[in-house]
Amino acid sequence: MGERFERHKQAWTSEEVQKLHILAKKGMPLRAIAKALTRSEESTKARAKLDGLGITALR
Repeated sequence: MGERFERHKQAWTSEEVQKLHILAKKGMPLRAIAKALTRSEESTKARAKLDGLGITALR
């Protein structure tokens, strides 16, 4: 079973958004970014889409 996140439905802080932008620009995959932010992959993907960021997928 996947990891459980205790931060369910919590708002994004400005520091988290800034870190998301930095990691996405470095080309990190979605799973690694989500783990670094302690967020779910779905939440991270949704926020990136909202901000217009492209996140690489693992191949």
